[in-house]
Amino acid sequence: MFDDSDGASSEDDNFSSYSESHSEDEESPTLPPKKIYQNFSMSGSKEGEEVPLRLEMSSMNLAVGQRYESKADLERRLKLLTVKNQFDYDVVMSNPTLLIAKCWIDGCIWRVHAATQGESPAFYVCIYESNHSCSSTKRSVRSRHATPAILGELYRNFLGDVGPAVRPTSVGIAITKQFGLKMDYWKSHRTLQFAREIDQGTPESGFERLPSYLYKIIRENLSTVARLQIDENGKFMYVFLAFGASVNGFPFMRKVVVVNGTFLNGRYKGTLLTALAQDGNFQIFPVAFAVVDTENDDSWHCFFTQLKLLIPDDEGLAIISDMHNSIGKAIKNVYPFASRGICTYHLYKNILERYKGKDAFRLVNKAARCFRMSDFTQIFEEIEAINPALHGYLQKADVRLWTRVHFPGERALSNARGLNIVRILESIRVMMTRWFAEWREDARSQRTMLTRGVEKLLHGRVTAARDLMVQRIDDHHTEVKYGSSGESLHVVNLVERKCTCRRFELEKLPCVHAIAAAEHRKVSRISLFSPYYTSSYLVSAHAESVMPVDSAQPVPDIVANQLCLPPTVRQPPGRPKKNMMKSALEVALSNKRPRKEHTCSRCRQSGHNAKTCPM
Repeated sequence: MFDDSDGASSEDDNFSSYSESHSEDEESPTLPPKKIYQNFSMSGSKEGEEVPLRLEMSSMNLAVGQRYESKADLERRLKLLTVKNQFDYDVVMSNPTLLIAKCWIDGCIWRVHAATQGESPAFYVCIYESNHSCSSTKRSVRSRHATPAILGELYRNFLGDVGPAVRPTSVGIAITKQFGLKMDYWKSHRTLQFAREIDQGTPESGFERLPSYLYKIIRENLSTVARLQIDENGKFMYVFLAFGASVNGFPFMRKVVVVNGTFLNGRYKGTLLTALAQDGNFQIFPVAFAVVDTENDDSWHCFFTQLKLLIPDDEGLAIISDMHNSIGKAIKNVYPFASRGICTYHLYKNILERYKGKDAFRLVNKAARCFRMSDFTQIFEEIEAINPALHGYLQKADVRLWTRVHFPGERALSNARGLNIVRILESIRVMMTRWFAEWREDARSQRTMLTRGVEKLLHGRVTAARDLMVQRIDDHHTEVKYGSSGESLHVVNLVERKCTCRRFELEKLPCVHAIAAAEHRKVSRISLFSPYYTSSYLVSAHAESVMPVDSAQPVPDIVANQLCLPPTVRQPPGRPKKNMMKSALEVALSNKRPRKEHTCSRCRQSGHNAKTCPM
């Protein structure tokens, strides 16, 4: 299972099993017990639905008198048996009341007859010859019924785990070793998919259970905002979710929200949209999530419309995003007063100003976009070799804040991107529950008026402020410069909490110039900080908990029966993009050579060649 699951390993989940069957030699027509079932709300089946327990290898054997709830159950058992015993069969006769099958090798005595009794749809094994009279070498050549669905069930029940670390190649090797089947990569991949669906639920079941899941989340978490949008045909369009703990905690944050979209790689694709803030201790604070069928103008507009219910439009609000056109349009329409920024722009700008060289910048850009830790480590080591000072600066900037590979939210959800929609939302809930619990304890342990992260930042700025010279201008304004004869750096206004460097105004934290001015005027440094950076605000931001769902409580029929079908899978136009859009800085710094202009070999003029040359 993925890291941010509900804490249960794959061994905690019980799946398909029949009760012990009679041995093959038993001739008694006495019927064995019926299949054993249990309720399992998050297994991938509908809540309250009967889910078969885990199969035992010995229970796959057939016996005369065995009862199967349907013909499909019997056929499934036969297919499992053929893989286990390495043979194949042909169907001699099949209709709604009768099934006759025999070994595919002509002349072999293996056969099975099963039929219904009365009006019941259940099938009973009437005749079963378990022995083969054909050569084991010949009968194992064909494996027509060894489909990925059957192999997935066998692998899940008998061979191994289906967690995110498992790869198709490992599945193929295990099945070949156990059952002697030849497995190519694609078949192994499909087998692993089916095995995971048994463990985690099918994509279709996730959409089916989505209304009930949202109802339970809202019931257990007050102030939670959840919206499910379906089209006129009952097909899923988008779901928006903001936990009550985030809704009530955001007022204690600066009004800066970072939005992003992450592609999902399940059967129905889709995109996970996120809105994140930053608390007073410089930690990521999730505000809202949404899963949409496709990332376009409408989906981003709907996302921001719901987000506006939690975060009103304000001139002091800043929304940070990448360069996606749909995001820009949605912000302009839904948040006309808010300002928009582009991610990592200021980090890159500082690098260009402080550390010269395009090569170093390009390496930083590559490091920021790495998906794999090994790639990031290699590039980061190159940066250290080329420019040690830049390497130190990037470490102080905190790699968790500017690199994709170190970002905790992206990493925590990476294993959930291929799950069904309910499991995706549940993995988010588990992540939020853990984060809020850890952050709450950390906030309560802070012993200073300012947060631990701000205290560390303040220490560095106070040290740097000692090298500055300060000159009072009037009651409010102060000039700050380097040395007694140095040029003027900036002008600080402590009353309005502004500095011409703009850092004081934007960060709501005193810049090094403001600290120098405050020391000169005997003003308390702490009075210059926004309350967002105080320990009391940090405690209030994480005061509430994110509660799990209580599956024991009933769901109203009107909710449980609400239709929610999977969306229509759309193939995006054009060739799929493998890389994100480049920022203006990246384009400006591109080292691509200009396209060579071809000239005529006769007259050396452009616009034609030697054949069409007028000379």
